[in-house]
Amino acid sequence: MLLRLVRTYLRHYLPLLLLLLVLQLAGTIASLFLPSINGQIIDDGVAKGDTDYIVRAGGWMLAVSLVQVLAMIGATWIGARASSAMARDVRGQVFHRVSSFSEQEVTRFGAPTLITRSTNDVQQVQTLVYMGLAMMVSAPITMVGGVVMALREDVGLSWLVAVAVPLLAIAVGIVISRMIPWFRVMQTSIDQVNRILREQITGVRVVRAFVRERHERARFAEANEVYTGSAVAVGRLMATAFPIVMVIFNASTVAVLWFGAARVDSGEMQVGALSAFMAYLVQILMSVMMATFMSMMIPRASVAATRIAEVLDTPTSVLDPAEPRPIPAGRADVELRAVGFAYPGAEVPVLSTVSLRAEAGQTTAIIGSTGSGKTTLLGLIPRLYDVTGGSLLVGGVDVREVALEDLWSRMGIVPQKPYLFTGTVASNLRYGAPDATEDELWEALGVAQAEDFVRAMPEGLDSPVAQGGTNVSGGQRQRLAIARALVRRPDIYLFDDSFSALDLSTDARLRAALRPVTRDATVIVVAQRVSTIVDADRIVVLEDGRVVGDGTHDALLASCRTYAEIVESQAMSESAA
Repeated sequence: MLLRLVRTYLRHYLPLLLLLLVLQLAGTIASLFLPSINGQIIDDGVAKGDTDYIVRAGGWMLAVSLVQVLAMIGATWIGARASSAMARDVRGQVFHRVSSFSEQEVTRFGAPTLITRSTNDVQQVQTLVYMGLAMMVSAPITMVGGVVMALREDVGLSWLVAVAVPLLAIAVGIVISRMIPWFRVMQTSIDQVNRILREQITGVRVVRAFVRERHERARFAEANEVYTGSAVAVGRLMATAFPIVMVIFNASTVAVLWFGAARVDSGEMQVGALSAFMAYLVQILMSVMMATFMSMMIPRASVAATRIAEVLDTPTSVLDPAEPRPIPAGRADVELRAVGFAYPGAEVPVLSTVSLRAEAGQTTAIIGSTGSGKTTLLGLIPRLYDVTGGSLLVGGVDVREVALEDLWSRMGIVPQKPYLFTGTVASNLRYGAPDATEDELWEALGVAQAEDFVRAMPEGLDSPVAQGGTNVSGGQRQRLAIARALVRRPDIYLFDDSFSALDLSTDARLRAALRPVTRDATVIVVAQRVSTIVDADRIVVLEDGRVVGDGTHDALLASCRTYAEIVESQAMSESAA
C-alpha cells in the first residue's frame, strides 16, 4: 500500500526525480573517490616526501569534495521539494475525498480519525519519502561501490566486510520486525486521544455542569497511557538498535586496524591502502546504518499509508448520476413516494413507506417524538443519505438522477445544530451567496430577527465569529444560520428544528417575517414545539418512521391521537411552568 501511494503521487515529479538521481549519483561517486585519493597521498606523497604530488592530489581531492557537497545540497533540496509536494497532493486528495463523503461515510470513520489521517499519517509518509529520496541512490551505490573500492585496496581484508554487513542487517531486521505491531497501536491510539480531547473541548460546559472533570481526566489519562506505552515501546526498540549498530561499527573498525596492522607489518599492504580500506568500510557501514534508519521508519509509514488509502479507496454512497437530468425551472415541489431508509447493518429501518408532498408556496411541517425519523427524512432531500426504498422527487425529478451541485443549489438548509465558520458575520452570511450586497445581508438579518444584536456588535457585519460560532449564544447562532439560508434565496427551505433555541415571542416574529420572503418557495420545517408549526399549511406526524397523521393543526387534533398527545403534553408543560 505504501509503495502504491508513493508511486501514484510521485510520478508527477519525474523530471525532478531524474535530476535528483543524477545529482546523487555524482555526489556518491565523488565520495567514493576521496578515500582512494587520500590513500595515494599517504603512500605516494607523504611516505616518499613528494610535496608536489601532495599538492596536486590535494587539489584534486578539494575539487572532488566540492562536487560532492554541491551535488548533495542540490539532491537534498530536490528531495525536500518533491516530498513536500507529494504530501500536499495527498492531503488535497484526502480532503477532496472526505468532502465527497455522505453522512454515512463520515459517521463510519469519525472526525478525529479523518483529521489524524490527513495530518499525522500524511506527515509520516512525507518523512519517509524525504529520507528515501535522500538515500535512494547514495546508500546502495555507496554500499556496492564501497565494497568494490575496498577490494581494490586489499582483498585479504574483504572477509571483514562479508561478516560485518550481514551481521548488521540481521540485527537491525530483528528490531524492525518487532516495531511494526507497536506502530499500528500508536497510530490507532492517536485517533483515540484526538477523539477524547475533541469531545472534552466541545463539551466542556457539560463536563463542568455535571462535575465530571475527574472522570474525563481519567478517560484521557487511560487513552494517553496507551499512546505513551506504545511510543515508549518503539523508543526502546530504537534505543536498542543504535547501540547494536555502533558496537558492530566500532568492532569492525578495530578488526580492520588489528588485522590490517599485521598485513602492513608483513609488507602485504601499504599504510595508505589500510587507511583507504578503513574509510571504505566506514562508508559501507554508514550506508547500511542510513538504510537501517530509513527502514525503521517504514513500518510506521506503511501503517499510515494503509490508513490514508482506506480513506481514498472508500467510495461515497451518494454519487452523481452518469447522465444527470436538470430540475425544471419554476416550482420545486418535494415529493416522497413510499420512501424507506435503513442505516447499514441496522435491523429496523428508520423510515418505512413514507409518502408526502410539499408544494411550493406552502409550509409543510414534520413533527413527532424523539427518534421518529424527522431529521433523517429531512436529510434525504439534499441527499445527505440515499433512500433505500421508494423514491424522492424534487421538481418532479428523482434526486438520484439530478447532479448534486444542481440539487444543492436549489436548497437553503438550517441544520439542527447550526454551525458558523471562523470569520466574520458577513463572511458567514455570504457562504451560500458570495456576491450578496450589504443591503441584502441586513435584510436577511432583519427577517431572521438578528439585526438588533448584530448592529449592537462593535464592528457590525465585520464582527468576528469564532469557530462553530462559540462567541455568540445558541439563539443568536440559530438566527444567523437562518439569515445565511435567506441570503441565498433558494427554491427550497429546510429548517431542522431551527427555532428550538428561540423564545416564543422571537419565534412568532421570525415566522411572521418569513412568510412574505418564502411565499414562492417550498418550506419544510422539522419541529419539536407545536407552537412553531401551528400555522403551517400542512403538518405531517411521524411515529416510528411511519406517517400516522397528515393535515392542518385543527384537523389533526380531531383525527390523530399521536398529535393530540404531543399537543396535550406540551400544553401541560407550559401550564406547569
